[in-house]
Amino acid sequence: MPAIGLGTFGSDQVSAAAVAEAVKGAAAAGYRHFDCASVYGNEREIGAALETVMKTGIKREDLWITSKLWNDKHADVIGSCRQSLADLRLNYLDLYLVHWPFPNFHPPGCDVTSRSAEAKPFIHVNYMKTWREMEKLVDMGLVRNIGTSNMTIPKLELLLGDARIKPAVNEMELHPHFQQPELFQYVVENGIQPVGYCPIGSPGRPERDRTPEDTAPTEDPVIVGIAKRHGIHPAVVCIKWAVQRGQIPIPFSVHHYRANLEGVIGPPLSDQEMHQIAAIDRRCRLIKGQVFLWKPDQTWEALWDMDGNITPP
Repeated sequence: MPAIGLGTFGSDQVSAAAVAEAVKGAAAAGYRHFDCASVYGNEREIGAALETVMKTGIKREDLWITSKLWNDKHADVIGSCRQSLADLRLNYLDLYLVHWPFPNFHPPGCDVTSRSAEAKPFIHVNYMKTWREMEKLVDMGLVRNIGTSNMTIPKLELLLGDARIKPAVNEMELHPHFQQPELFQYVVENGIQPVGYCPIGSPGRPERDRTPEDTAPTEDPVIVGIAKRHGIHPAVVCIKWAVQRGQIPIPFSVHHYRANLEGVIGPPLSDQEMHQIAAIDRRCRLIKGQVFLWKPDQTWEALWDMDGNITPP
């Protein structure tokens, strides 16, 4: 898997056509890893862009394409994967993820106070039914690897105990203000590659995910100071930190994807700078997932097993 990918979430902020143009521009700039998902609503446009990219001489085997199973498709894993393949104009995916461990569809127009009437808790037995179908995708040759997203240590422990094919990846929020050291260490020790979304924070995230206590890592004095010393943008510092830490960042941008490559190809951060960044973790989760809560009196922390409870298998 390439060390940096282009995230493609953001069609609620910019057009699907703009995301597709970014895919073509990023491929020309050197990107080979594209992180997609059916729920982003732009896989058809990205598929057309990828077809154009491969006509320029870039081979399919040089690309890494990820897509994800959305919450309302847990009962039709194979059909959902086939639809993404058709939309992306591909014969196989390099990676297919279970987008969230909560099998429900949340309503549009939600905010941080919203609850979905269809929300359901994580139940390991049900998740394993989904995972067995994910494993079939590998057997069928439709995907090369399968993985998880937005999982926690207790949930992963259950999965690893029962999976025939263990997840190759856990995609999770990772940035200097939300470093998740315990989960990061757990996945690495279990041979799972951490992929970090929102690697520079998420300045373009939907209003539903914004709360007053949120912070921006690119505005942190430590990050800003390091950026000034290196003569680079604070966002690039965040990406350098991610790559040197061992996670694969997937920043979304329709304008700055070339600059973000500096996080991979430019001079590295010093050990001292890495230690400085390690010390500014604020445990500030930006993508809280609150729309998946299944009880009206719950707080979003329950989704992440921070309340000390997990639904038993």
